[in-house]
Amino acid sequence: MTDADLGASLPLPVPSPELERRLATRRSAPAQALAAPGPSPAEVERILSLGARTPDHGKLFPWRFLVMGPQGRADLARRLEPLAARQPDPGKAAKVLSKLTCPPLTILVVSAPVPNLKVPEWEQRLSAGAVCMNLEHAANALGYSASWITDWYSYDPEAVALLGLTGAEQVAGFIHIGTLAEPPLERPRPDLASRTTYQA
Repeated sequence: MTDADLGASLPLPVPSPELERRLATRRSAPAQALAAPGPSPAEVERILSLGARTPDHGKLFPWRFLVMGPQGRADLARRLEPLAARQPDPGKAAKVLSKLTCPPLTILVVSAPVPNLKVPEWEQRLSAGAVCMNLEHAANALGYSASWITDWYSYDPEAVALLGLTGAEQVAGFIHIGTLAEPPLERPRPDLASRTTYQA
């Protein structure tokens, strides 16, 4: 976006059956099932651009991206193996490392709150979560499947240090992107009547 774009009028929403259909059939993909082809460099830039169009109270941009290719993720998984052995369930902790190595592309979304007296840190964390969801939608719009996960290495202090996070930064999510060989199965959805209250 250029300075000339700032203040320009954006189009108002119009009914979009295609967008409604996409939202109605949105489904996270199993990370281990994501395979090539993945997004091209130009598509990655587009996905990031769309993902960044997210609610952000105060225009603080309280998040950052780390685009992780296959080699970087393989190196990370190898460095995480000794830490997996120290988890409560070492076998499971080691097994989920395949989620890092299988997909052709991963975007790590880091929640990076900015000190601000008017915008609570909680709202800034929510903005990072909204970015994660937007990235999934953007990948889907370009014809790819995606999986938003965290797993134990998003919370283990030594693992987080390996990711290069500092200070108040936290992992908002690993967004794995690629192509599925078969459509994903539907999963249970909430009973909205039990979770919705209407007020006059």
